[in-house]
Amino acid sequence: MSDNHDEAHTGAIKNPKQFLLSTVLGFVVPIFIIIGLVVFVSSGTKPNAGVDNPELAIAQRIQKVGTVAIRDANRPLRGGEEVYKAQCSACHATGAAGAPKFGDAAAWGPRIKTGFEALVESALKGKGAMAPQGGGEFNDTEIARGVAYMANAAGAKFAEPGAASKSEAGASTDGGAAAAGGTAADAGKKVYEATCAACHASGVAGAPKFGDKGAWGPRLAAGFDEVLKIATEGKGAMPPRGGSTASDEDFKAAVEYLVNAAK
Repeated sequence: MSDNHDEAHTGAIKNPKQFLLSTVLGFVVPIFIIIGLVVFVSSGTKPNAGVDNPELAIAQRIQKVGTVAIRDANRPLRGGEEVYKAQCSACHATGAAGAPKFGDAAAWGPRIKTGFEALVESALKGKGAMAPQGGGEFNDTEIARGVAYMANAAGAKFAEPGAASKSEAGASTDGGAAAAGGTAADAGKKVYEATCAACHASGVAGAPKFGDKGAWGPRLAAGFDEVLKIATEGKGAMPPRGGSTASDEDFKAAVEYLVNAAK
């Protein structure tokens, strides 16, 4: 009976080899099992974050990833009123963010005194809370038209860029302003002031500034015909003919007026 009693208290581990085996089975194997489960769970397909957080999912869907602006350089230029309603009215209709309210002569007065070119430059480059308007849906000439429309509603008398004046319209039917009694230089100056000055007077949007010999020099070196061709077909931010509706003769006179001022 004494032998049986001693055997019952010795347990299953009777030698060092059995002790080592039990240690491996009891500690090492479970660790590997746990690691395997972690790898399996982390490599599986994760549920959409929106399932548990709908607001996060919505934010991810509406997040801006980029913008693409596609403009047809040959499309008809939009008028100042149309540009104002589509682009400017968001702030200027109510005077939000410090914008001078449409038709408010008191608010627009000091701005109008700075001149049309300064107003256009502020619109294109941005000022205060207003972001730069150039390079968006509307080209620079159309933005200038919108500026003229707003300023004129507050008392200014700016010519809308690209819009032929009554004298030009009449001259077009009679073979040009020169044929109607004026000189070609007079006709060119009128077209320049009505259309080209919006950019060339201040040099905005990369346009060579009126009378700037350094800016015009490389262009004049190519010859007048090349300058006229570029002006007619458009280049960069400038639309074909600068958006002018003047006759071919008067438009050519405007290019000559610009060129002669830089010689």
